[in-house]
Amino acid sequence: MEILADIPLLEKILAPWQETMGSNYQPYKNHVYRVVNFCLMLHQCTPDDREKSIVAGCFHDLGIWTDKTVDYLAPSVKLAKKYLKENSQEQWSNEIELMIERHHQITKYRNSEYPLVEVFRKADWVDVSKGIRSFGLSKHDIQKVLDTFPNLGFHQILFNLAKAELLTYRRNPLPMMKW
Repeated sequence: MEILADIPLLEKILAPWQETMGSNYQPYKNHVYRVVNFCLMLHQCTPDDREKSIVAGCFHDLGIWTDKTVDYLAPSVKLAKKYLKENSQEQWSNEIELMIERHHQITKYRNSEYPLVEVFRKADWVDVSKGIRSFGLSKHDIQKVLDTFPNLGFHQILFNLAKAELLTYRRNPLPMMKW
């Protein structure tokens, strides 16, 4: 298993958001690296699949910071679609939108037209659960990725954001979750 420790496209996409994210930039970037690496471990990716995973990874939680909300899926999709349009990759819009919208889905995503949606969902769950949900990945391989890209408090950042928004979304305290 080869861990990709330097992904130029990921660096290029995330770099403009560094100032917006401030001290949360490196923890988020490490999260994206972990998710992308887990995608590659879970699925035999074509070059297009790899690029889609990187694009979805970069944008999937970005709306938290750009729109300052835990109800971030729609803002994240909007940013991804803008990127795809600017880079003449609009043909990927539906799939990447689903990858972002469904990455917190509790149940399996079953549309076989877009298998990367399920791969991406699993990869994010592996990271968010710190490997408790492994989806067949070895504990050793998961730990190697976690060690390569330290958490740097990412999970605590998400917890603090969710806690702060809890009063705003009392009727739907976790608006980013899907069943």
